[in-house]
Amino acid sequence: MANGVSTQTEQLDRITNGKGFIAALDQSGGSTPKALGLYGVAETAYANDDEMFGEIHKMRTRIITSPAFAKEKVLGAILFEKTMDNVIDGTPVAQYLWDSCGVVPFLKVDKGLDAEANGVQVMKPMPDLDALLARAKDAGIFGTKMRSVIKEANVEGIKSVVAQQFEVGKQIAAAGLVPIIEPEVDIHSTTKGEAEVLLKGEILNQLNALEEGTKVALKLTIPTEAGIYDALADHPAVVRVVALSGGYSTADACEKLAQNSKMIASFSRALTEGLNVAMSEDEYNAALGANISKIYDASR
Repeated sequence: MANGVSTQTEQLDRITNGKGFIAALDQSGGSTPKALGLYGVAETAYANDDEMFGEIHKMRTRIITSPAFAKEKVLGAILFEKTMDNVIDGTPVAQYLWDSCGVVPFLKVDKGLDAEANGVQVMKPMPDLDALLARAKDAGIFGTKMRSVIKEANVEGIKSVVAQQFEVGKQIAAAGLVPIIEPEVDIHSTTKGEAEVLLKGEILNQLNALEEGTKVALKLTIPTEAGIYDALADHPAVVRVVALSGGYSTADACEKLAQNSKMIASFSRALTEGLNVAMSEDEYNAALGANISKIYDASR
């Protein structure tokens, strides 16, 4: 499915101006067993990776097809590559999200993290990125997401993370997609607040250097100092600043996010908290709906 200009314009407007949040449904190979375990699917339920990904696809399909998962509160959803290549009710997932739910589809494109150096973990190389972006565009994907991690307030480390994120971000933008740039600051860092001040400065430098017309989104840890990222949200190159839950409980993440009026949520674990494979449809939809409402309210 090719993504037409009118659709892209409508999706850009949704992400830039819409009320709601972006659901993160992009657990990859390493985090899948934990996500399934929390959902009540034990590792004994699958014998290999293919079966494991089959189980996580069932879990994601149940979320996406729930009446609680609707455009009134969910603006977008970030998918794992295998999810993009899969179908729901015979329809490719990205197309199903937009056509049936009114939810803008994004794709996780990074291949994981390199070993820690200078207090950070940059992304592993992505030699096949251009081919993946072309497939994503054909599948009707609007934007992408890629994650690095900052563990401490190290000037050189933070500079390297942000430079890499924007270098790859420009490659993604050139392919006609909107990159979500995600330099996560570890919530357990003893220098979290200091790291966020450095991070803000580096991101502003990179934003100011972008060619006019280039658009990016930012996905950042909920900051120690409320409102510190407001200047980033106001930058003409930024379509939205979204927050990751970073390991906070749903209640904590929502409480902290509500103090940042120019950020909306892009939560993963908080979205699925309390959901279980054994729930009846009514129980499941009520639990998911309650999570979605909490996250939506914190994003307003």
